[in-house]
Amino acid sequence: MGNETDTDSISVTRNDEAGRYEIHVGDALGGFSQYITDSRGRELFIHTEIDEAFAGRGLGGTLVGQAMADVAARGVTVVPRCPFVARWLGKHEVSDLQVDWPEPRP
Repeated sequence: MGNETDTDSISVTRNDEAGRYEIHVGDALGGFSQYITDSRGRELFIHTEIDEAFAGRGLGGTLVGQAMADVAARGVTVVPRCPFVARWLGKHEVSDLQVDWPEPRP
């Protein structure tokens, strides 16, 4: 893992089987944002994690940004239970994204 450079390709994919969005740096898994789908069809984002080998490169923001864009494009409502996702949403606008803020807000 420690051989990746800033020029490695970065991709974000939705892994429905695992219930998460994944960010890859080259061929390596750099992190993920876990979600569960509730009985109303909303996606509750519950945990986001970036591998320490990739810390400080902005991968968390890239991951969540692309995940939220995908959720919005599919017309699904987001419930941000993960504190990182909640902070990101508090600072960024995503066109057509519907958010149900949980109480208490993370």
